[in-house]
Order: sequence, then structure tokens, then C-alpha cells
Amino acid sequence: MSVSKTLPKPSGARACADKPVLTGLDLPLEQLQYQLSVAELIEHALRNGEGVLASTGALVVNTGQYSGRSPKDRFIVDDSERVHDCVDWGSVNAPIASAVFETVFNKIMAYLQARNVYVFDGFSGADSKHRLNVRFINELASQSLFVHQLFLRPTTDELQRFKPDFTVIAAPGLKLNSSEDGVNSEAAILLDFERRMVLIAGTSYSGEIKKSVFSAMNFLMPSQDVLPMHCAANVSKTGKSALFFGLSGTGKTTLSADPERDLLGDDEHGWSAEGIFNFEGGCYAKTIRLNPKTEPDIFQAIRFGTLLENVTLDPLTREVEFDDDSQTENGRAGYPIDFIAHIVPGGMAAHPDTIIFLTADAFGVLPAIAKLTPEQAQYHFMSGYTSKLAGTERGVKSPQTVFSACFGAPFMPRPATVYAQLLADRIARHGVQVYLINTGWQGGSYNQGGTRFSIPVTRAIVRAAVSGQLAHAALKHLPGLNLNIPLSVPGVDPKWLDPRGLWADPDAYDAQAAVLTEHFIQNFERFKNADHLIPHGPTG
Repeated sequence: MSVSKTLPKPSGARACADKPVLTGLDLPLEQLQYQLSVAELIEHALRNGEGVLASTGALVVNTGQYSGRSPKDRFIVDDSERVHDCVDWGSVNAPIASAVFETVFNKIMAYLQARNVYVFDGFSGADSKHRLNVRFINELASQSLFVHQLFLRPTTDELQRFKPDFTVIAAPGLKLNSSEDGVNSEAAILLDFERRMVLIAGTSYSGEIKKSVFSAMNFLMPSQDVLPMHCAANVSKTGKSALFFGLSGTGKTTLSADPERDLLGDDEHGWSAEGIFNFEGGCYAKTIRLNPKTEPDIFQAIRFGTLLENVTLDPLTREVEFDDDSQTENGRAGYPIDFIAHIVPGGMAAHPDTIIFLTADAFGVLPAIAKLTPEQAQYHFMSGYTSKLAGTERGVKSPQTVFSACFGAPFMPRPATVYAQLLADRIARHGVQVYLINTGWQGGSYNQGGTRFSIPVTRAIVRAAVSGQLAHAALKHLPGLNLNIPLSVPGVDPKWLDPRGLWADPDAYDAQAAVLTEHFIQNFERFKNADHLIPHGPTG
């Protein structure tokens, strides 16, 4: 199943777009649409009926019932000792037999025989020392546009030397048969780290492609002494970098896109011995309730060349109705990073001075900001806490705790302790300041009298942290949760800093805090060989 490419020597402007030879795929050359431009891909997508244009020129597609990732349909092939001994197997990293992978591969190959195939060769990893050459083979032109914009684009010379390290094949139109094919449903995302290949069938949600490559990087990078991270990163005008960890909905993309700082990337990075680097060449931002006043950079990026997924258009004007969640709360915009005004050229930066863990606490318990010790940083990194809100999923009637180790458990094949130790080593080596920032609720819980922190208040807190103004701030201890809160933050009303004081009934706050503390404790029981971190968590 190896996939390789042979290109002739350059001969004219279109030399880099000559069709590759895909050994092992057995697809007619005339079907291969190789390395098409943005304009060509949009033309193909419109001609194929894959989507329509918004008033801004962005391509809008609807991914149907799969408007987000399908974690129960994701599997890792378990047929090699080298893979088996390194993966944290369980409900997140579910094993599957090699024979199942072979079956799905053969079905996809048969399915693609009579169809155009869009091929894009790109990179994951701005640092050439830790770069993965990825070949993307897509049934849809719109998804080929997505990978063109989201991953790093090779130069003409780099394409001449390109040899894929990993191959992703996406055939969303192929619906699998769960009983015949050995999978859970009509959709499947199969990762084979031994073959270095990903198969995606039955779902056209582009996030599956993006996160499959991220999973591959997360598996491979620790062996190169690189910490792979589900985080955003930006850099001050004086070169000081900051990392923003957080699950979906916590504000990672919004807060890292700061006009006063240059964006390194909004989602996936590596931390090597030399510094930090972006895995990607683009952004995949949530669009629900997007506001040009509070998120101007993202708003301005939605133009020709951007792929919009699952958003509603006004039928007459084709303007995007960002407040409409009738399709999903998970509308997305995929665009190249240079659609943002202030970016870091080259996608690499120095070691960070500041790390921020973002959480959207719907219980209204966590403080607006807490300064973490190195041990607390490990504890909260492994916990990866945020809240799931009522109404976001069927059956969810009240806020629920969500713990996702390393703020990205669905994409982390190795045990959480592997990544946590790499993080701890780097925090100690570089003297990094670490903060926990709550972008969720205060003064009460969600739908129980609480209100969400405003973006301006949170942004002011973030700016104080990343500027170094809080490195030596006076702190107040918050018992129960075992957190230390700054007594003051420049530009922020002190009332926002004490979570208990924001509640009309302090006893009700204490009761809610006790519930959340117990959730933290119960969650951490699943980690083996991490007892030394327990005193640094809640009630410590």
C-alpha cells in the first residue's frame, strides 16, 4: 500500500502541477487532479455541486449529519508491537484489526475508480527538522481546498523532491456497512501508524482530516523529543511567545488572534529543543456568533479562498448569518494563516514565556485567573477541564464536566503522562509562567443566575499575563480548589478576580465548588503513576 510520486523535471509554469504516479492506488492518471490552485479547486467544487459562494466569496458547504468529529468511528490499527506498546488504548484510542483496514482500503479504491481524485502534497510542521510530508487524496474538491489552505504549501522546488511520509485518503461519499466492514457505522476514520496511512469514509466533515494528521504528529513527535500540543500561540512585538491551551469553545482561537501580537497558529504546535513551531499553515475557526467588533481578524478572514462548513446563508443576499445555529453550533471557517493581518512569518518562534490553560467553567466556580505552580500546571494539563453546556447534545439538561487530558485527549495516542512529562521538563528548563484562565461563567452557574465573562475582560486578563505583569503579583489562596488568585490585574476591576465574592450567596458557591472539586478528584484517579501530583490539585 505504499504511495510514492515521480515528477518530471520542471518545464514551464505548470511543472509543479504535473500528475503524480500513485503506486499502489491503481487509479487512472487522467482522474488525478494534482496540486490545483485555489481558484481551480473552487471552480471544480461549484461545478461538482459541492457548495455555493457566500457574498464574501467564501465557498460554503454542508457536511450533512456529520457536522463535527465522530469519535466513536475513529480507530487505530493494532497489529504491531511498536504501535501497541506506545498507544494508550481505550475508548478514545480504540483498536482495530489490520484486516479491517485492508477491507476498507479495498472498498475505497474500488469506489474511487470512476471518480476524479484531488491530490495535494503538503507539510505538517514548519520546522523542517520535524516535518511530516503528507499526501492528501480527496474525493471532494472542497476538501482538497481545505487541506491546501490548512496545511503548509510546498514551493515548486520542494514539490520536485517531495516523497510522502504519510498518506490521507478521504472518500466521504462511500458509506460503509458496519456488519460487513467491521466498523461501527457508515463512517470510519482509520489510522495505521505502521503503514503511515489514514482512511476516512462516510463523513465529509473536514476536521476529521485535520485531526487525523494531528494524531499522527502526536504519535511521532515524542520520539523526536518534541512536545506536540493542542494549543494556539502568538508572539509579542518584542519576540516573547505565549501558548494557549483549551478545548473547543474556550476561546483559544479568539484570544490568540490579538491585534497587539502576531499569531503563530491557532490550534496545533510543537515544542522542540530550539523553540515552538506551527504544525499547520492555516486556521479552522468556529463561526457561531462571530462578531466583527470582538473578533475582527477572524471576521475579515472569511473571503475568497476560505471554506465555510455548515453555516446558514441569507437566501437573497448570500450573507452569512453567524447567529444562526439551526444547522449546528459547530460552524467552521478554514483559511490560510496569511488571511490574518498580524502573523509570524515562517511559523517558528522562541521558547514561550507564558502558558495559559483556558477553561469555560459553566459552574461559575473557577476564578477568572489563577497562577499555577509547576506541579499544578502538570495536574491541570493532565485534567484538561472545561464544561459541556445544556442543549449542545441530546439529553444534556444541565452543565456537565468534561475532562480531556492534555486539552486534546481525542488526538493524543500516547499516555497523558508522556506529554505531561515533556511539558514539565520544558516549564522547568525555561522558567515559564503558567496561568489557568476561566472564560466561562461567574456569579452563578450557567442558566442559574450566572453570566459569562465578556471577551474584553478576558482579553485584558490575558494581556496582563502574557506581558509579564503578573509574574510577581501578590496572590490570594482559594481553598478547596487549591488555587492562587492575583489580588489585582492591570486594567481589570478587582471584583472579577474573586469568584466567591461574585455570588450573591457565598454558601451556594461553596456547595458548587465542592461538587466541582470532587469531579476533579474522581477524574484524576484514572491516571497511573501520577500520585505525586494529587496534592497539587483540588483540596491539596
